[in-house]
Amino acid sequence: MQTTDKSQMLGLSLGFIGVVIFGGTLPMTHIALQGFSPYFITLCRAAIASIVAIAALAVFRRPFPKKHLPALFGAGVGVVFGFPAFSSIAMQTIPASHGGVVLGVLPLLTSIFAAIIDGERPGPLFWACGVAGALIVVIFSVRGSGFQLAAGDIWLLAAAVSAAIGYVLLARLSRHLSGWEAISWALVVTFPLSLLGTLIVAPGGIHAPGATEYGALAYLSLMSMFGGFVFWNAGLAIGGIGRVAQVQLLQTFVTLAISTTLLGEHLGVETIIFALLVAFVVWLGRRARFS
Repeated sequence: MQTTDKSQMLGLSLGFIGVVIFGGTLPMTHIALQGFSPYFITLCRAAIASIVAIAALAVFRRPFPKKHLPALFGAGVGVVFGFPAFSSIAMQTIPASHGGVVLGVLPLLTSIFAAIIDGERPGPLFWACGVAGALIVVIFSVRGSGFQLAAGDIWLLAAAVSAAIGYVLLARLSRHLSGWEAISWALVVTFPLSLLGTLIVAPGGIHAPGATEYGALAYLSLMSMFGGFVFWNAGLAIGGIGRVAQVQLLQTFVTLAISTTLLGEHLGVETIIFALLVAFVVWLGRRARFS
């Protein structure tokens, strides 16, 4: 699908806003885990976001898009359950540094599934930039710690594949429903599962949380699970799925910047250099031709 320079820039801008919102997910999860179990966070944030989505759809009187039900359910399974669940399992068995690997390969996987599902045909320069960007983020993530293939890597790959397929399906839906409607209906059709799951894990999943932990859970529910996708879906649909997906290469560094502010983690010169390299690759990929 061809896009104009103006639509590319709008898509990239909206996508970047989504990435900034998603970038707060890991720091907020770190805070929320002090008061809730991982499974409760995964299910409860989906249930809360679903309630907000139901309210928004009711206020704007949006009719249920029956013909898109399979795609909505598939997208919901991928982004609401698949990615959070698989990545949580992986983080139980392997070092947290591998989380950066997921973020490094996710944009490339999204581009691959955009070509398979949506028919996008990027040129060689684009694929070269996608692979280069993924390698830069992976090197950044595992530098100094070594990289040994572990069982958790399979779960991380499953998480990345789930998210990539979900992104592509939501982006396709966003051309017909708008970004906020696509994620809203995806949340609605999976609401029975998220609500039931929340009720089941709640007795053992709430560990005396305070205001800070509730605030973090609210962010994960309203922003990571809902608000971020409004911008992200619109950006992918307007600017091209494969092209805008590369902006997510920057998410690792957005997360680090937010972690520095909220958690007091150190942000060194080396991190800034890696971020600049990734930004250059994203810019170069934007100039690549699509057929």
